[in-house]
Amino acid sequence: MSEFTGLYEKIVNREEKISLVGLGYVGMPIAVAFAKKVDVIGYDLNAKKIELYKNGIDPTREVGDEAIKNTTVEFTADETQLKNAKFHIVAVPTPVNDDHTPDLSPVEGASRILGRNLTRGSVVVFESTVYPGVTEDVCVPILEKESGLKCGEDFKIGYSPERINPGDKVHRLETIKKIVSGMDEETLDVVAKVYELVVDAGVHRAETIKVAEAAKVIENSQRDINIAFMNELSIIFNKMGIDTQAVLRAAGTKWNFLKFFPGLVGGHCIGVDPYYLTYKAEMLGYHSQVILAGRRINDDMGRYVAENVVKNLIAADKQVKNARVAILGFTFKENCPDTRNTRVIDIVNELKEYGISPVIADPQADAEEALAIYGIEFADMSEIKDMDAVILAVAHDEFKNITIADTDKMISGKKVLLDIKGILDRKEYEDAGYNYWRL
Repeated sequence: MSEFTGLYEKIVNREEKISLVGLGYVGMPIAVAFAKKVDVIGYDLNAKKIELYKNGIDPTREVGDEAIKNTTVEFTADETQLKNAKFHIVAVPTPVNDDHTPDLSPVEGASRILGRNLTRGSVVVFESTVYPGVTEDVCVPILEKESGLKCGEDFKIGYSPERINPGDKVHRLETIKKIVSGMDEETLDVVAKVYELVVDAGVHRAETIKVAEAAKVIENSQRDINIAFMNELSIIFNKMGIDTQAVLRAAGTKWNFLKFFPGLVGGHCIGVDPYYLTYKAEMLGYHSQVILAGRRINDDMGRYVAENVVKNLIAADKQVKNARVAILGFTFKENCPDTRNTRVIDIVNELKEYGISPVIADPQADAEEALAIYGIEFADMSEIKDMDAVILAVAHDEFKNITIADTDKMISGKKVLLDIKGILDRKEYEDAGYNYWRL
């Protein structure tokens, strides 16, 4: 009988613990969910973040302060605490470098930390989005080197891609079917049973770790390509003077029409994952055509929006250089404080090329994070007045109730309004004499 037999039962009976390595938007909700059933150690190397959690504060707003206050997760920034767990889940981000190549340093760093504290009989499951092969070819050698243990004998590995959708209160860890995989049948069985503790929607047992890695990376690549198609249509229809949203509403009445919309594609998944896939393809001598074409269109949308700000200022006989422009919303998606990998920054940078330094307001965004990453300080909504143009960039709930009376106060002279997400009533604004533009 191997030492992995009975690990699931020991976890359920609280004889062994689960650890979460990385407590961000993905790791923290997983830790909190598991803690309702078993003993959990929540580790993050960011001591400041750990202090917030210990004080019952949820900076991610994914589960809320109340859930953090009441959870039994043992939050720690002390990596040696990981020695007390036998089932480890690694949930660290996998970003891309400026040249769009995968930045594996977070997952490599997490593997080093975990390796130093790995004990015999442990199972390690990676959740980070990677290209097929990273878990076995990159992470395992690090775990073996740091621990002095042998994979397959002393510890086992699995992969279960995260599918958490930040800011989404409907599609949660519990309600989304979870892909699970393991290096062998025994590992797969343990991994599947452990996740079944918290995932009400059940699990899909993938044939291999590489299959699970590939499934995750194509989910977001598919979404990226569909949004790129909508963005391209938006560019074409704008040239034709046709409203894209009206076209999509009409086309959407067909039962099999896929309901995607144009927009800025940021965040940690959709704008990143396709590059992981194409990078691996390049290593094997295949140059992606469709995937990278979609990426090019989506990466260019911030510049396209900025160009249309300038065109609309000119159409309204307003001076471009030093124009007073406000951007409402800076996060990578609506109703979520996360500003990392937001594509609104592309609009900001492009406007600066025209001599415009926009004022940015975002009641939802993590202001400290935006200052640290982008050097941007947010204005209060009350400061948005006497503008030459306003760009409504993110569909936060706060912005959905904006009225013409509100925008009238924000903009002086000829009214220029760019509603990127199309959340306002186009006809109403055009009837009121606005230069209204949307994707």
